[in-house]
Amino acid sequence: MNAGMKALLIENLKKLKLSTMLRELEGVIRQANQESLSYEEFLLNLSEAEVQTRQENGRKRRLQEAKFPILKPMETFDFDAAPGLDVRLMKELANCDYVKKSRNIIFAGKSGAGKTHLSTALGMEACKQGIRSRFVTGCGLANELIEARDEKQLGRAVKRYASYGLLIIDELGYIPFSKEGAQLIFQILAERHERKSVIITTNKGFGDWTEIFGDPSMTAALLDRVTHKAHIINCDWDSYRLKETLKRSPK
Repeated sequence: MNAGMKALLIENLKKLKLSTMLRELEGVIRQANQESLSYEEFLLNLSEAEVQTRQENGRKRRLQEAKFPILKPMETFDFDAAPGLDVRLMKELANCDYVKKSRNIIFAGKSGAGKTHLSTALGMEACKQGIRSRFVTGCGLANELIEARDEKQLGRAVKRYASYGLLIIDELGYIPFSKEGAQLIFQILAERHERKSVIITTNKGFGDWTEIFGDPSMTAALLDRVTHKAHIINCDWDSYRLKETLKRSPK
């Protein structure tokens, strides 16, 4: 490649904002000369660097947008401490086919069983696979929607939460909702029904969800929607956190 052609190529890469290709250009040209690569191989090597960088930047951006409180990948979950968990199912869910099918996942069980870890891990896998995700506690979501309604921004908030490829609602049931909060949560879940996936973690059995949402009719309608074709995973093993605490404590 002569100097004039190289200068034009650099200028074009700048205009197209292909910063990684620009940064890798010298090395790829050197490799092409040393290995007598064809034009096709040269272009492929140069473009692959750009694609990989953009994919990684996209993954980081989606993880940041998801607002996970702590990044907890699947690899760090102690499956030995969860004897009732179907490991094969969790690996299948990590492929995110349930998102493509707009199916939900519900982790139900006592506090400390790792429900948040599992939901976060699945959310991180979704981010890796290009799926926009959002993690929020049930109480936090209710408060945010009430605030948006008071500021006459409810439509925008509902549209935003309806648009995520995966919505994770953590700790549903730890604090009962107000009447307004329950109605707004119902609105979000109704908008997403059979359109987008939801992961819910809860410490309440389905029979006790009326305690969360108050109104029996609305609770029944909500359960009908969120459990339809859902993967329901009962986390009924002993508290993982309690085991860790007992390990550290003196006998």
